[in-house]
Amino acid sequence: MRYKNLDLNLLVALDLLMAERNVSRAAEKMHISQSAMSNALSRLRDYFGDDLLVQSGRKMELTPRAEVLRVPVRDILVRVDASIATAPEFDPGQTDRMFRVYVSDYTLATLVPRLLRRIAGRGFGVRFDFRPQTDIPQRTLESGEADLLIIPEPFASPEHPTRFLYEEQFVCIADRNHPRIGDRLDRDTYCRERHVVMQPAMRTVSYETVLLAEKGIERSIDVTTYSFASLAHLVAGTDRLATVHERLAIEGAAHLPIRIHPLPFALEPMRQVMQWHVHRSNDPAILWLRETLCAVSVAAD
Repeated sequence: MRYKNLDLNLLVALDLLMAERNVSRAAEKMHISQSAMSNALSRLRDYFGDDLLVQSGRKMELTPRAEVLRVPVRDILVRVDASIATAPEFDPGQTDRMFRVYVSDYTLATLVPRLLRRIAGRGFGVRFDFRPQTDIPQRTLESGEADLLIIPEPFASPEHPTRFLYEEQFVCIADRNHPRIGDRLDRDTYCRERHVVMQPAMRTVSYETVLLAEKGIERSIDVTTYSFASLAHLVAGTDRLATVHERLAIEGAAHLPIRIHPLPFALEPMRQVMQWHVHRSNDPAILWLRETLCAVSVAAD
């Protein structure tokens, strides 16, 4: 099919070329030969009157014209997928649909197991690919990489719809035999003791660190880790503290010699939401997943 003398099949090739910046990898993803992809690039260069990709050392870089085209082309293909390629109905028992969901390891340890247990044994053919969050989550929606994001509300994009899942409180955990903490934890002790903190690779600080900073509370950080789920393990058997999601704290206390303390100051709870691309709001498969996650979240509370 052509539009204004452009073979629209070439848009798929252009999208892959701009994403991969490599002819061979783009060809592999499109399931065509390298020579066929090279031919597609040649035709695209003729049509746009621009090189689009140029060699820079061992890599290929996008020209300014290609940079301008990158987002609109991806948006066109997402719209096509949402409008034409999406099935009008969805039956989880009659599909092998793969859902790509971007989550933190906190969500992977708390909400995701509930989701999988809920659908277990029902004969559903749905599959899941859970991926780590990125520095700019909305890009994974707009690129079509993500079907759904599960993130704290402040990190959600205003350009795409969201749906509230649940609130999560933060608590403090310490070893059951911490030498300086008894049954109660006061603010001075909290600030004085050494802490283990989750340090996201995608952001400068973690969400609870932002909330604490807003309260003017500074911690003496002794250990940083990339994983929320590891915090309880890194506190057990030491004299360190950690500020964690309450659900993670409860799970950790069931298996480790740690004690859960309420924070000695008021801290806003985290509002967890899910987000999807605005053009996929009526995708029956995404609707099913959203409703299922809402049901799981209610059960979790």
